[in-house]
Amino acid sequence: MDFLRRTVVFDAVDVETEARFWAAVFDGAALGNDEWQKVRAPDGTTPVGVQYSSDHRSSHGWPEEPVRTHLDLWVADIRTAHRQIIAIGAEVIQLASGEQNWNVYLSPAGHPFCLVWDPQQ
Repeated sequence: MDFLRRTVVFDAVDVETEARFWAAVFDGAALGNDEWQKVRAPDGTTPVGVQYSSDHRSSHGWPEEPVRTHLDLWVADIRTAHRQIIAIGAEVIQLASGEQNWNVYLSPAGHPFCLVWDPQQ
């Protein structure tokens, strides 16, 4: 298939807050309205979008309840990335332990994602 764009779309009750969060994650801009916003990254891609869903519920039971979908965002420096992601509104739900090389977070609308790093860091 010849895709023109690949975008992961998140549901949210508060589209603006969720879109601003992801725009900050990707160092981009949130463009759209209160029903739909896309995040445009500096390289011109649109890695994520946010669409309004009146019945979206942030219900996670991590780690007891499995998550169906999440993003893995690989970072060069986990210490810096962790501080930055918390500063823009992410919630930590699991820090790495033992040999794990990922932390699990929630976006403002409750979507889980991981910051992952090279274990040699």
